[in-house]
Amino acid sequence: MSKENPSHQNMRPLDWVVQHAGQIAAPGHVLDVACGRGRHTRYLLSLGYRVTALDRDTGALSDLAGCPNLRIMENDLEDGSPWPVAGEVFEGIVVINYLYRPLYDDLVNALAAGGLLIYQTFSDGNAAYGRPRNPNFLLRENELLDVFSQRLTVLDFDQGYTDYPSPAVIQKICCRRQEG
Repeated sequence: MSKENPSHQNMRPLDWVVQHAGQIAAPGHVLDVACGRGRHTRYLLSLGYRVTALDRDTGALSDLAGCPNLRIMENDLEDGSPWPVAGEVFEGIVVINYLYRPLYDDLVNALAAGGLLIYQTFSDGNAAYGRPRNPNFLLRENELLDVFSQRLTVLDFDQGYTDYPSPAVIQKICCRRQEG
């Protein structure tokens, strides 16, 4: 990995990702959806995974340009264009602080047999603590469980209040696609 940009020094990965990332098959290929400033991309690279970092604005990843295990893809997932990694499969997919319900099927279909989905985002009740407040961007109670347990094996699920990295109401799931 290239030298770390000073603006990224305090971008600690979320505990949910740290807790589950080691269950991704090594030396797997991981898709970081809506990667933002790249805190999970950087963490996954440090664990030795190959990473595809996907976001509508990838400028915050410029210090990683040329990293041999990283593919950076700039794509707006909500503009109606096709799923940018159609036909590809990943040993892991990480989605943090992002919700666009039309992607649910694409996420499941992009998981390799045995692949792991690690997902955490905001849930109903978050408006009391900050953004997002729009119900279109907040999960309903048990939504991740209801959506993904139909096609994946749920390994861990939690929802409710958290105070890290700031007060929020969240929902999180870790699930695996069955082998074969």
